[in-house]
Amino acid sequence: MISLDKLLGMNEDDRAEHLYKEVKKINKRLDPVYEEMIKLNPKYIYWYIIDVIKGRWKEAEKIIIKDPRYAYWYAKNVIKGRWKEAEDYIKKNPEYAYLYALSIIKNRWLEAELYIKRDNYWWEEYCDWFRIKRVKS
Repeated sequence: MISLDKLLGMNEDDRAEHLYKEVKKINKRLDPVYEEMIKLNPKYIYWYIIDVIKGRWKEAEKIIIKDPRYAYWYAKNVIKGRWKEAEDYIKKNPEYAYLYALSIIKNRWLEAELYIKRDNYWWEEYCDWFRIKRVKS
């Protein structure tokens, strides 16, 4: 493992990436000091949870919840269902709102439709999947 001084000299993203790569080699949880460093990056939080923790990591949820992509993947693959606390973040991203409706809610997500409509591609996909008639303007 790289020294703490060297890690502290890196930017947060590089530090999280390096720690994640190290933990993949040893396949066990990091010391809490290092876990705090990985908790700064939603991408590496998610992959650390998937590959090492293999279950919910409540302490990291306040970070991952703010990133619609990783909040969606966390709900889908870790929680394995709706993550109500994250829905306000997820619904604002048309792609992940669509995916959340499709694979987690498994139905229309009325609260997110206003946001999904902002992206023509994802709105078309959403309408096609849920058989919503679109009004031609």
